[in-house]
Formats: sequence, C-alpha cells, structure tokens
Amino acid sequence: MSQVTFSSTSSVSLGELGPTTSLQLMFAQLQLELAETAKSQAMGKMEAISEAQDEQKLVSQLLNEARQAQADAKAGVGNDADKTATFNVPKKDADGNVMVDDSGNIIYETSRTETVPKGNNATFMSQEMVDYMELHGLAMDRTANNYSHSADEWDVAITSLESRLEELGTNTQQEMVYIQDYMGQYNSYLQGANTQIANANQTLTSLARGQ
Repeated sequence: MSQVTFSSTSSVSLGELGPTTSLQLMFAQLQLELAETAKSQAMGKMEAISEAQDEQKLVSQLLNEARQAQADAKAGVGNDADKTATFNVPKKDADGNVMVDDSGNIIYETSRTETVPKGNNATFMSQEMVDYMELHGLAMDRTANNYSHSADEWDVAITSLESRLEELGTNTQQEMVYIQDYMGQYNSYLQGANTQIANANQTLTSLARGQ
C-alpha cells in the first residue's frame, strides 16, 4: 500500500481559532474538527491494512508450506523410517476457541509427540501452521485428531488457507475504499474551513475599513 499523508492547507489550525462569536469562524472550527476526525479514521484504517498485509504474507507462506507437504506425502518422502514431531497443543475454552493471554499469545494446554509409522504416506504440519489454523478456527482434517495428514487429508487445510487468503484480500480492498472516502471527507471539510476563514477575514477587513 502506498504511503498516504495528510497536509493541511489551512492557514489557521484547530487550536488557533480559539473562542469566537463569529458564526463563520465557529463553522470553520467545526469543519476543522470534522477534518481531524476523518483523518484519524483514515489513519486507523491504514494501520488495519498494514496488519492485514502482514497476515496475508503469513497465510501465503503457510499455503505454500501446505502444498509442499501434500506433494511430499504423495511422493512418500521420508517413508523409509518412523517420522516424529512434537507439538504444543493450544488450550481451548468451553466454546472451542483458542485461549490467549493479555498479550495475545496462545496459551498451550500440553505438548505431545506424534509418530507417523514407517511406510505411512503422511506429513506433519509445522507448529506455526497449527497455531494459526487453531487460533482462527480454520478447518483441517481431524479424523485421527492429529497434526499429520495424508495427501488427500491435506486438501481440507489447503482449501481453508486459500479461503482465508481470499477473505483477507477482500477485506483489504474494502478498507482501502473506506480510506479513500475518509480522505475525501478530510479534503472537503478542510476546504470548507478555509472558505469560512477567508470569508471571516474579509468581513473583518471590511469592518476595519468602515464599510
């Protein structure tokens, strides 16, 4: 996402207007307040987009990992011996949601070691994939209640990750529409404030000249 900056073209800032009985300046102050609100909302959306883009990169990475794991399972990679992997198992609440601490880190219930016997065409998820899919409630094959999958079982996780990536992309596009709208509001309010300030200055000048 390209960097978006907000620059005021008003010669008077929100605080500089101060208390006034001029309707024109009061309206200008309101316009500046609304401009600041629109700016704040746009900045919040930009931060959300940045976070979503980071998540998109992670999901793309996990998707590539899942596709490679599926290919390895089809090819029987490592089947000449037992394969083992140890996982930290996320703790879940009564509703099945993964529990996190105050910092947003996953709370683990226990750790377990899984084994894929020699000759079995299955490959393991990584801990990173386990954490992400469990945290976001993404579907995976749970037939054997483990984190190893055959080539066919990997289809479920791959489909889930593809759907998640598409969802993130759609949400990001929608957020960008909101940003454009807030930027339009910001420019409109700022222009309105400038107009009112200019009118007020003209009125004051006319009064000073006795017109």
